[in-house]
Amino acid sequence: MNKLPSNWRGTAGQSTKLANIDGLLTPDAEHQRGGPPQLFRDMSHHEQDAVLSAGKRRVLNRGTLLFKQGGAQDGIYLIESGRIKVFYIGPKGREITLAYWHAGNFVGGPDVFERGKHVWSGEAAANSTVLHLPGDLLRGMIKKIPALAINIIDGLSFKGKCYSALAQMLGTRSPIERLAQLLLHLANLYGVEERHGTLIAAMFTHADLAHMTGVTRQSVTTTLKRFVDDGIVDWSGPNLVVKNFELLASIRDGNKTISAAP
Repeated sequence: MNKLPSNWRGTAGQSTKLANIDGLLTPDAEHQRGGPPQLFRDMSHHEQDAVLSAGKRRVLNRGTLLFKQGGAQDGIYLIESGRIKVFYIGPKGREITLAYWHAGNFVGGPDVFERGKHVWSGEAAANSTVLHLPGDLLRGMIKKIPALAINIIDGLSFKGKCYSALAQMLGTRSPIERLAQLLLHLANLYGVEERHGTLIAAMFTHADLAHMTGVTRQSVTTTLKRFVDDGIVDWSGPNLVVKNFELLASIRDGNKTISAAP
């Protein structure tokens, strides 16, 4: 029988909290560690075991593709550990990151029960373990487990809000405002207080930041240098420290400009 790690176990009625929906959305892993996976909210241990024993577990190394845009789609993948990046590739090969999803969330879709084509791709952004739950299996189980049906609907609703917020950010904010918003969001999720500011304690390359904001890697590098010149961030190798949250928020809101590029 498949079983989740003991720290995933919870009692019926417990809920999983997620980060505020603000710009590019990434679920907040810190808030999820204390409770059961969102997919299992309000489900008894017996009901959880029934789902887990019917699924098929996959272990993914970082960088491994879980599903591919245009490929055959069947059901969803429950993330047991690690982090999955979901992204879309345009007709000309340009990539845009839609979200990073952590343990307790599910990825796949957008169809849950019907078999179709994946409209985006998913890959392991860290070593991960997922549980594949095919559509036919889910269809049968939601008839027996009402809480599972509600949680799937809630999960799809949350994803819709995430992608809507991303579309709004890409459509209404300038590239500099997008990067400022992303840095604020990452500092909120992964920030560690240090002497000179808040270190973003997670590895994101300039290419990663570019994919999350819909700009080029060169644009990210240039803008970060300008942020450094204005004392907003400190950038040294892989380390990025936010020094001035107030100014960064003003840039995000379009109320402040930064120094001109050299």
